[in-house]
Amino acid sequence: MTTYNSDQSARVGTQTVWGGEDEYLMQGATQVPVVHSVSYGYDDIDVWQDVALGKRPGHIYGRMSNPTVRVFEEKVRLLEGAEDACSFATGMAAISSTLFAFLSPGDRVVTIKDTYGGTNKIFIETLPRFNVDVALCDTTDHDMIEREIAKGCQLLYLESPTNPTMKVTDLERLAKAAHAAQALVVVDNTFATPINQLPLSLGADLVIHSATKYLGGHADALAGVVCGSHKLVKEVYHFREIHGAALDPMAAYLMLRGMKTLHLRVRQQNENAMHIAQFLEEQPLVEDVFYPGLASHDGHEIAKKQMSGFGGMLSFSLKGGIDSVRVFLPKLKYAHLAANLGAVETIAAPPRTSSHVENTLEERQAMGIPEGLIRYSVGIEDADDLIDDLKQALEHLETNVEVGAAK
Repeated sequence: MTTYNSDQSARVGTQTVWGGEDEYLMQGATQVPVVHSVSYGYDDIDVWQDVALGKRPGHIYGRMSNPTVRVFEEKVRLLEGAEDACSFATGMAAISSTLFAFLSPGDRVVTIKDTYGGTNKIFIETLPRFNVDVALCDTTDHDMIEREIAKGCQLLYLESPTNPTMKVTDLERLAKAAHAAQALVVVDNTFATPINQLPLSLGADLVIHSATKYLGGHADALAGVVCGSHKLVKEVYHFREIHGAALDPMAAYLMLRGMKTLHLRVRQQNENAMHIAQFLEEQPLVEDVFYPGLASHDGHEIAKKQMSGFGGMLSFSLKGGIDSVRVFLPKLKYAHLAANLGAVETIAAPPRTSSHVENTLEERQAMGIPEGLIRYSVGIEDADDLIDDLKQALEHLETNVEVGAAK
């Protein structure tokens, strides 16, 4: 059997297609099968126990591991340049399990204000209930973050670019500060994907993905994944094994199918997003455009240093606030108005109904999220069609909102 995936030197486009698959191809099949079996039998009790204890490869029970799921984990591991990976039923399961695997009462976390809304809720609601101290820092104030780290912490949690305001943090700089304080560094790499950014190479200890988004890419399956060293991932895996948020094999198969085109999709989305961001920056009814690929973006220089592409996510705020959003969004022809991102189709939504629906208006304001903000996940459509679509929606907005409110 030809084995491409074991070659760590293979380039990213090859790894997305071949990575992790050769061991599980069966009877000449060219695609990884979906294994739905819950349990796996052994005639030899000693072999059975060795597999159960991890002393030899194999599978025991679906909550612990599954052949189809393992291929997905291996493919992500290869793309992130990690030693190991552990998957989850959702992205939030990956995030919460990682935090609980390493934090205990009395510990301290340093993080940023601009994390995804569900993640933010863990920091402001859940962890304090378990006597974990959380320091929420201004996302782009690296000096402040370093000061908080120096006060002592067990874990630094970062997200870059952030959801939905696309702020950028200097991962290498902050990882060095965290390691000097003997803290663990965890980075949510969902927006960037391993095609555009490799946090482990910048000093992160663990990388998290809501694989539901770009990795799957087709908005048809939920999944999360954590990558890092064998030692750290083993601790995360143990938490998942006991607490049960295991990935379903059919979802893993859909992830694998989607990841075959990850490098192609992200390349097109990078290109489309840049064109669209440049267009929006020139529009009089657009108050601000948030995209790290723009020279006007506050984090552009950091993004250039740590990213190989600027991603398919952008956001922009309309003059007139939420009233303008209500008029503008329904006029888009080539965008699903939905709470998702990273799919082949363009998706648009205000944070109040998507990324930060769980947060109050006051909490969103504290995070610097304007009510007139639109999160725009650029798909793989023709960029000119998307621009034409945005143009006609802006023209509709101009003629249907009072001049004083929109300009």
